[in-house]
Amino acid sequence: MLKLPLTDREIPIIADDYVELDFGTGAVKITPAHDPNDFEVGLRHNLDVIRVMDDAGVMNENAGKFEGLDRFEAREKIVEELKELGLVEKIEPYKHNVGECYRCRATVEPIVSKQWFVKMKPLAEPAIKAVKSKKIEFIPKRFEKIYFNWMENIKDWCISRQLWWGHRIPAYYCDDCGEMVVSKTAVDVCPKCGGKMHQEEDVLDTWFSSALWPFSTLGYPKKTKNLEYFYPTNLLVTAYDIIFFWVARMIFSGIQFMDEVPFSEVLIHGIVRDSQGRKMSKTLGNGIDPLLLIDKYGADALRFSLASGIAHGSDTRYSDDKIEAARNFMNKLWNASRFVIMNLNGEAAEIPKKLNVSDKWILTRLNEVIRDVTINLNKYEIGIAASKLYDFVWSEFCDWYIESQKTYLYSEDMKLKSHSASVLRYVLEQILKLMHPFVPFITEEIYMNLNPDKSIMIQSWPIYNKNQMHRKEKKAFESIKNCIVALRNTRAEMNIPPSKKLKVYVLPTDEVMFKKLTPYLIKLANVSEIQVIASKDEVNEKSIALVSDSVEMFVPFGELVDVEKEKERLGKEIDGAKAEIAKSTSMLANENFVKKAPEKLVSAEREKLEKAKDKLEKLIEKLNMFN
Repeated sequence: MLKLPLTDREIPIIADDYVELDFGTGAVKITPAHDPNDFEVGLRHNLDVIRVMDDAGVMNENAGKFEGLDRFEAREKIVEELKELGLVEKIEPYKHNVGECYRCRATVEPIVSKQWFVKMKPLAEPAIKAVKSKKIEFIPKRFEKIYFNWMENIKDWCISRQLWWGHRIPAYYCDDCGEMVVSKTAVDVCPKCGGKMHQEEDVLDTWFSSALWPFSTLGYPKKTKNLEYFYPTNLLVTAYDIIFFWVARMIFSGIQFMDEVPFSEVLIHGIVRDSQGRKMSKTLGNGIDPLLLIDKYGADALRFSLASGIAHGSDTRYSDDKIEAARNFMNKLWNASRFVIMNLNGEAAEIPKKLNVSDKWILTRLNEVIRDVTINLNKYEIGIAASKLYDFVWSEFCDWYIESQKTYLYSEDMKLKSHSASVLRYVLEQILKLMHPFVPFITEEIYMNLNPDKSIMIQSWPIYNKNQMHRKEKKAFESIKNCIVALRNTRAEMNIPPSKKLKVYVLPTDEVMFKKLTPYLIKLANVSEIQVIASKDEVNEKSIALVSDSVEMFVPFGELVDVEKEKERLGKEIDGAKAEIAKSTSMLANENFVKKAPEKLVSAEREKLEKAKDKLEKLIEKLNMFN
């Protein structure tokens, strides 16, 4: 036994695995009343639990001569007295965790006190079994490990809180004899002595109330129709940071009170962090008001930006750029829909019997998207589904199919116009249905413009139709798309103005199919003349050779470009790129710069060098085209 300085209280010396032998002296004080870990050690060794301060942080009678002092004042006086007694060997700075109130930043002192607990082992065992037996599945599966870790090492749950608001614990105490009664209804008179009763002032932990949510909201304990219909439900969607606080507690509460698990699947998502990757909180002041974002960008843009950033259980960073991109996508969808509606003349959303190559291509791609997005959503791969819809709507429907149909829509042939309008309307309506779960407001508005008496909310989900899979035509149209892109890139690389029409020699592997695609090449690549050749030897002009899938193209540039002037311009740009490379190489060869400059500057210089090398390589390629 040892005597505790300043109090002369005798305390035992004990051995316990809790002590880290290689840390400090290898000895540590144990105060079971003022530290959760020490309390556990005290239970193992049957130590006295002695509180030395009251609920207000003032030292009590167990503090001896320091009784009545505030905790901070008492600490200073204790150190002074220990110094006077020669018991202080040294004072050194030391970092350790100190609990603080998240609102006012007051230091929190742990103290042992009487609380209400729920015995957890009998509740945890069936909850563990429910997940192991696949009655409940976590998506992604890796989060089951977190669940089991909590539940298999669970401790009794303290459900009482000393707060000003909450569900009051339904326990009543007699003012005279101390009798305690737990009751569903208020108890005013003591059943034992007839004295006056008062209710427990503590309230229930918020998570206790939340744990009852799957059935308490449906009329429980009454057997209502809602309870019968909606319990258990299919899917719970929540974040990974409350798997134990909410998900686990709903599971064992549901099993205990309803004799059935509350849901069969738990979809875990990440959290939205700020642009620096920090969790949003009141303390940091980095929270985002969604109502302000909705006012600025629109609700659908906010929804789509968040949906497209979702990956199972992974966090996403907030970015204005992402929401702006989503808003631009909404504008693209709106303008494309407006264009289609303006070109309708009573056509229904029907697929004509005879289809051209572009029709078969878009219908094939639409069916592939219907199939893939349906699979993704069934697997809860929401972000992947959103990205596929974005690419299809923007890049294929708007940029390619609508553009390819303008020739027909602006023609004098009413049959061609009506044919094109029908397919456009059909594809648009399918797109709106696919997009509706992500962006409900804009899709409902557009759909009601197309069908004034119908709501998109009650329409059927698009069904994959294998009869609308035209793989040969899809491959052919993809090939002509690549040809058009190659010609557009050539224009940019050779500074050929968009207004100048190109002459193109073409050597296709499938001449019959290529001739069907010729109108698209003429329209979308601004080509004046296409000559189909049997051999490249038939090209007798200085030309650029382009190879795209199953098509070889030769573009004469003699009349389109001042070759000598272009070679001179490229030569100057090459010299400039070489100078940039020399400068960056010299800086990165300087050891003082690499070692002493901020890492950001060094990284930026390395990136600058790589870009300059890439630029030089492309410039030389362009120059070689003219040689």
